[in-house]
Amino acid sequence: MIECIVVGAGGFIGAVCRYLIGLIPVNENLDFPVKTFAINILGSFIIGMIAGLALKNNGLNPRAVLFLKVGICGGFTTFSSFALETGDLLKGGNTVTALLYVSLSVVLGILTVFGGQAVVR
Repeated sequence: MIECIVVGAGGFIGAVCRYLIGLIPVNENLDFPVKTFAINILGSFIIGMIAGLALKNNGLNPRAVLFLKVGICGGFTTFSSFALETGDLLKGGNTVTALLYVSLSVVLGILTVFGGQAVVR
């Protein structure tokens, strides 16, 4: 149960950070979603650092790693988890699975957005 509280507390921080970054004014005439892109890339970099530190240092508190990876990074962007999992699949030699995961996630994710919108229309 304490793990759920740790993840929830981290998720709160990550979600609030995402919200605050969303408030940063940018050129509204851009067709490219700059803020979401920046959040996803920053979150991927941060989760990579955390995963690397956790692998390098076995003495890290597992709850602290959970707080940072699943909580903060997960609340900030789930894309960071997606990127980490894809990287792990590639490092493990599971190239076909990684490509399938990426392809299905992107294509089905986009299609289900349209599906969800169609349902409420």
